[in-house]
Amino acid sequence: MRVRRTLVAAARGLVLAVAVEAGSVVLLVLVLLSLAFMVVGVGILTTPLVLSWARGYADLRRVWAYEQTGVRIPAGYRPFPPGLRRGPAGRWQRCAVLLRDPATWRELLWLPVDLTAGLALALLPSTLLVYGAGFVLLPVAQGLTGVGGELLGFGTLTSDHPVLSVVAPPLGAGLLVLARYANPALLRAHFQLAAAFLTPPKAELAARVARLTETRHDAVDTSAAELRRIERDLHDGAQARLVAMGMSLGAIEALIEKDPARAKEMVGRARESSAEALTELRDLVRGIHPPVLAERGLGDAVRALALRTELPVEVTVELPRRLAAPVESAAYFAVAELLTNAAKHSGADRVEVDVRHVDGRLLVTVCDNGRGGAGVRPAAAGGGTEGSGLRGVERRLGTFDGALAVSSPAGGPTLVTMEIPCA
Repeated sequence: MRVRRTLVAAARGLVLAVAVEAGSVVLLVLVLLSLAFMVVGVGILTTPLVLSWARGYADLRRVWAYEQTGVRIPAGYRPFPPGLRRGPAGRWQRCAVLLRDPATWRELLWLPVDLTAGLALALLPSTLLVYGAGFVLLPVAQGLTGVGGELLGFGTLTSDHPVLSVVAPPLGAGLLVLARYANPALLRAHFQLAAAFLTPPKAELAARVARLTETRHDAVDTSAAELRRIERDLHDGAQARLVAMGMSLGAIEALIEKDPARAKEMVGRARESSAEALTELRDLVRGIHPPVLAERGLGDAVRALALRTELPVEVTVELPRRLAAPVESAAYFAVAELLTNAAKHSGADRVEVDVRHVDGRLLVTVCDNGRGGAGVRPAAAGGGTEGSGLRGVERRLGTFDGALAVSSPAGGPTLVTMEIPCA
């Protein structure tokens, strides 16, 4: 087993060495050229693309680190702000966000280190094996071909040279023994070196942990409130109707012999009560997890919401595949809340909903042409404020480390952007 791990570490080291030569060299050159070209403006167009390649390359190495040695390398990238514009302005914003992100500069510092120390650590496992076996077999190769010493850099040596007969075999055996025990550690050291440069500082991790702790508490509170709502709806709605229907059936049983006409009338009312109870149960189930969302996905579920909304709603969906069920559910109910707010409070006559998957994130925008001031307008009769609904949406997204941004100047329009990581 140890021999197998030694050989596997050597093979993986060779693959890493090729990756370093092909990836780190090219990316370092491209990044430096792109940053240099920013002086003449061309770099604004190329830098976001090149830095995204660098992030993808670093993410690949993170995956290899965990799969091959169990070394975890956190990313710690700052999310892009919601609502990035398209065109030149959007490219400039994306470039600025990338260059302000400390993770970008950690990766740029790591690339030259990866080219030197990282490359050496990746090559050492296979080097120990090759030179160890070469030293052990050197006398045989020299005696048979006369070039064994040349192959390993010792020049032409005769078969009776002391280096071949005395020094080389023991040295080769020592290198093989060293490779047997050191190769997996050397491979791990390669990834630990990368982790030393790519891992965010403790302050960033502490802030992220605090954020996740807060969203976890929000998720627990939201779940408890949802359970209370379901219990209340069952108690006040379907359960009350079913109890009343049971009492009606008891009365019908008593009247069926004495007053068949009256019993027949009560049967009709019981049938109506059963239909209403079934409708309430269906509405309750739809509030927990809509069937159209489970069967047809987020795009069709949002289109169904649009059809049920009082305002005209234009829906644009660009999703390459079905997303995880919790992500779809969070996005669906967030859109439902925003459409309800728009219909009740905005004074708009048109709403646009855009749902798309961008860079491993679900990006949803809801825009209405109403009077603006979202988040501060008083709610309609029923209590609360529109802002409380937006805070509920923010808590729901926070469970997934998502973000909510609201732009609603006085006079409108109102643009709400939601972003949920879903990679």
